[in-house]
Amino acid sequence: MSRHRLMLIPALSLVALSVISLGCLVKKVQPPVAKVDAKVDTLFGRTMVDNYRWLRDRDNPEVIAYLEAENEYTDKLMKHTEAFQEKLYREIVGRIKETDLSVPVKRDEYYYYSRTEEGKQDSICCRKKGSLDAPEEILLDVNQLAEGLEFTRLGIYEVSPDHRLLAFAVDTSGSERYTLRVKDLETGELLPDVIDSVATSFEWANDNKTFFYTVVDDTWRQFELYRHELGRPVSDDVLVLREDDEAFWLGVSKSKDMKYLFINLGSQTSSEVLFLDADRPTGSFRMIQAREQGIEYAVSHHEDHFYIVTNDKASNFKLVRAPVTRPSKENWREVIPHRKDVKLDRIEVFRDYMALYERERGFRQIRIRDIVSGQTYRIEFPEPVYACWGEYNPDFNGRILRFTYMSLVTPRSVYDYDMKTKERELKKQQEVLGGYDPEQYQSERIYAVAPDSTLVPVSMVYRKGMVKDGRNPLYLYGYGAYGISMDPYFSSSRLSLLDRGFIFATAHVRGGGEMGRYWYDDGKLLHKKNTFTDFIAVAEHLIAEKYTSPDKLVCSGGSAGGLLIGAVINMRPDLFKAVVAEVPFVDLMNTMLDSDIPLTVIEYEEWGNPNEKEYFDYMLSYSPYDNVAAMDYPDMLIRAGLNDTRVQYWEPAKWTAKLRAMKTDRNRLLLKTNMGAGHGGVSGRYSYLRERAFDYAFVLNVMGIEE
Repeated sequence: MSRHRLMLIPALSLVALSVISLGCLVKKVQPPVAKVDAKVDTLFGRTMVDNYRWLRDRDNPEVIAYLEAENEYTDKLMKHTEAFQEKLYREIVGRIKETDLSVPVKRDEYYYYSRTEEGKQDSICCRKKGSLDAPEEILLDVNQLAEGLEFTRLGIYEVSPDHRLLAFAVDTSGSERYTLRVKDLETGELLPDVIDSVATSFEWANDNKTFFYTVVDDTWRQFELYRHELGRPVSDDVLVLREDDEAFWLGVSKSKDMKYLFINLGSQTSSEVLFLDADRPTGSFRMIQAREQGIEYAVSHHEDHFYIVTNDKASNFKLVRAPVTRPSKENWREVIPHRKDVKLDRIEVFRDYMALYERERGFRQIRIRDIVSGQTYRIEFPEPVYACWGEYNPDFNGRILRFTYMSLVTPRSVYDYDMKTKERELKKQQEVLGGYDPEQYQSERIYAVAPDSTLVPVSMVYRKGMVKDGRNPLYLYGYGAYGISMDPYFSSSRLSLLDRGFIFATAHVRGGGEMGRYWYDDGKLLHKKNTFTDFIAVAEHLIAEKYTSPDKLVCSGGSAGGLLIGAVINMRPDLFKAVVAEVPFVDLMNTMLDSDIPLTVIEYEEWGNPNEKEYFDYMLSYSPYDNVAAMDYPDMLIRAGLNDTRVQYWEPAKWTAKLRAMKTDRNRLLLKTNMGAGHGGVSGRYSYLRERAFDYAFVLNVMGIEE
């Protein structure tokens, strides 16, 4: 495998040169020093000192000045890579088809799609009536909505059942609080109905004038559902349901056959669903099954029955059904039993068929079931390491299932699959410009052995010809929380690393859902440390098998994956050369002890309630911020968003300040706070790609790989 290096000074490596140049730079550019303003708490006889709590006050000019000083410091230390950043950015952009079109979705007589234009950041949402040859109608141009704004993100985008109205909602700060508007698609005019601070859960009733929407409380929990009738004042909106249990959130959805509206309430471990005839929006919602601790379920409708995916006495979930007239649990009848080795994630119901989205041996599967005969078969996929998922399939009466397939080497591919004939048609494959040849790359799945002998899957991709000599730079990503699976996906941006000799690997650690529900349960609450030791075991295995070495290994994670990375580098900083942590959830104790912070109470069932001593002691033992120590750490790039509601900006800011005060090395520690964005980072595809180029430039510079 070739590496791109300058060969002008063979006696001195680029790594050595970068260290020498960095040393000279650090003498001239001093990092910001956060003032110490200690807050001391005592709980269960343990004293907790928080020297940087003052950074939580976003209204304090000193806080903003500190964040801006950190940004300036980061920019100065990365200034020598600006030309390389630009090269990487142009390289990444050069692989995407800037003017492109999504696969149109047929709903009734309309074909809906979105497209992008070269040079424009955002999508243009369109439709055609009758055929794909018909004139285009632009429904919403997000680029126009974004004019003059630093941040714009489209949340709700829902066309009414009669196709005459469009409800859409926009977030202009990154706070994930949206303003909802309604557009008349016949006249092009915006209706006077404007609703502020809504969330992203929304559904139209079948009368085309009534809709339901959710709002959030101060902790960013969707807790109220309202009904609005077009033309009436928002002040007259009817509160349909308020969820007072702080561990629960709510949302609204509609059955594929358009007959029922559902209110879906859930905590991390329990569910409750209510339903209403979508033709009678002013009626009262009826309960399907009252919540029970530990029982989760999700509902679909077909003719006279509800089909229900549930974990009731089925840890990997099973499928039951119940009459619409008697939907409570005593009337549930088993359709597909619980299987120890197969997790049933969800179902999609059509008139004659049912698509079962399952997970087996760590991989997504799609199984088709004939509703009348009960016969099933599995859709086969060609590669050993891949991902697949269902796309938007609005035609309840049809037999075509649209799904997406991709792998670490195969770009995103959208298929239409005939559930009767088993024939598939490729509708579109993501174009990768610049001569991408998938035959030049190879993927594989290997397994590392955790300390308790559990086998931890690892998905990898690299250029063919890679030699296991310990000299390959390797980018190791992990998440491991909420039962969310990190499935193998294709990234054209990632080629900028692979083509420079990198291996890219994902550690499928416990806490995720890759291997079934038990995989999640073994990485949460009082088993959370399995997530970290799994990741360390993967890193050690990759080194032992000579895929890489500690001076070539990068680890990365974001949000809850940032907690993983923060804990791991406290435990084994010697394993890694560099760290990229995006909006990392690292101030675990202070956040989970403050019920006023968004998501805290909801997540007691994920991390534990630190107001209980058993959980307090366990959580404190791994909390990244609380366990920073006086030792050497790798080079680190940390990202934050000032308007982040999920991981408040002060978590990465405080973590950086403490690391800077305590670490004993002279490695780079960079904090980059986006002052106008939230948890999802910048809006706009070009801005996002510039961030990736910056991250790659940091990693490649640390590795001494520049051209």
